[in-house]
Amino acid sequence: MSKREEFIAAAAQRILVKDGPYGTQVQAAGLKAEDYAGDTGLPQDQKGNNDLVNLTQPHVVRAICDRYIAAGAHVLATNTFNANRISQADYGAEGLVREINIAAAQIIRTAIDEATAKDGIPRFVAGAVGPTNKTLSLSPDVEDPGFREVTYDEIAAVYREQCAALLEGGADFILIETVFDTLNCKAAIMAVKQLEQELGRDIPLMISLTLTDLSGRNLSGHTVEAFWYSVRHAKPLAIGLNCSFGAEQLRPHVQLLSDIADTYLMAYPNAGLPNELGEYDEEPETTAGLVRQWAENGRVNALGGCCGSTPEHIAAIARAVDGIEPRQIPDGSSQMRLAGLEPFTIAA
Repeated sequence: MSKREEFIAAAAQRILVKDGPYGTQVQAAGLKAEDYAGDTGLPQDQKGNNDLVNLTQPHVVRAICDRYIAAGAHVLATNTFNANRISQADYGAEGLVREINIAAAQIIRTAIDEATAKDGIPRFVAGAVGPTNKTLSLSPDVEDPGFREVTYDEIAAVYREQCAALLEGGADFILIETVFDTLNCKAAIMAVKQLEQELGRDIPLMISLTLTDLSGRNLSGHTVEAFWYSVRHAKPLAIGLNCSFGAEQLRPHVQLLSDIADTYLMAYPNAGLPNELGEYDEEPETTAGLVRQWAENGRVNALGGCCGSTPEHIAAIARAVDGIEPRQIPDGSSQMRLAGLEPFTIAA
């Protein structure tokens, strides 16, 4: 059975649980600058380079993963949100991108295989691909709207390098997450499709949008509906929303996407909204109670946590949705659906 088929079989049985963030958990480990750098010999200060820890302190990442597994997570994302050549250039670590991603996937692969061997519960490794810190849709220079710091082909090549390494390390899927620029996402999709042809294998995709304000648009201006029509051609195994807001604010956007997406829906909101110090105060049971409403209303197939979430939040979510029937995927429409920044449907 392929990993796609395994996921479909597991999702038919229950609402799956995704893990939470790694960055804040790595920071909570209290590592010093020399712990981050390890024996890499990198000249720049690496403190805060949470992705590098996959190489230099793998036991820290493994411990975090084990806590999420114990909390009830079925979908475990790699600690690779910034493990791409563009983002790692800020630390002078772009030459280690392949090694970081292979190590990250191997850590999660080993952890879930050991857990599943003990209890028989299916679990999956999602190779996490972040948005990079560059945008293809917008100029960073207000006086030159046509200027771009990178080209589409450059972004696609960056994603291709990362995704190839994640797959080499044992990732089951590629998760393109926290999408603030739809064009960046399209470059990532193209990179994965190229790898599919090269490797001669199916590479299931998961895509997760992030919104920039309560109007329901991402940074490049797409509404939730328009974004779905822009990426639907990639036939993602799962589509969803993450980050942006807490569950209360994200609810109407999850509801909209649930109505139109003819694939699995995975949502992982923040633990509420940050306070004046930028910290998240929402208690695990509060978050769990809010997303339970989504589950009871048949809106989701997988749930997890983003910023501010902890293994305790994931455990509370797992308890809250246990036994609730997963969302039924709606039939795809035969109408032509197009999108600029807004959706456009041509009635048959």
